[in-house]
Amino acid sequence: MILVPGWMWRRGPASRAVGAGLAAGVFFGAFAVVEAKSWAGAVVVFVVLSLFYGTRVARRMGRIWPAAEGMNRTDRAAVVRATRRGEAIDDPRLAPAVAEYADALRRTAEEDRLHRWIVLLVTALAVALAVYDTVMSSTGETIASWLMVALFLADLMWWPRGRARLLARADRAEASARTRLG
Repeated sequence: MILVPGWMWRRGPASRAVGAGLAAGVFFGAFAVVEAKSWAGAVVVFVVLSLFYGTRVARRMGRIWPAAEGMNRTDRAAVVRATRRGEAIDDPRLAPAVAEYADALRRTAEEDRLHRWIVLLVTALAVALAVYDTVMSSTGETIASWLMVALFLADLMWWPRGRARLLARADRAEASARTRLG
């Protein structure tokens, strides 16, 4: 949920599922084309990831911040924007929602922190596969494998700092909202 861009909150649950699912499906479907040179495999990857990942993201978004469903699109997007930017919310009636969303971001970060070891394991496996592909496979497979390694390494290095900055901005927005509430 932390990586979901703020504009996705302007949409309803089904539209959020489609947006997140299509993005993942296209991205990893392209990897399937490059690595396997198979459009059929890419279609399977696209369909499976679009459905499952999109559904998972929408359900997680609804579970972690259930109050969002009771808000209209504009208010929900304003709360998310202000919280992610660390800004004061203009509308005082939305101050409680800023505090709720900031708390949802913190809970999500904590859940994600517990799963970071999986990213480490997958990165190690991706390195082993990339080395194998370099020696035994085609150029396309080798490029796709090393690109995946680069993405995992970028995630391992960039994400902790990005998460910390986002949570610091959310804390600032929440403090401002609580000041407005008195």
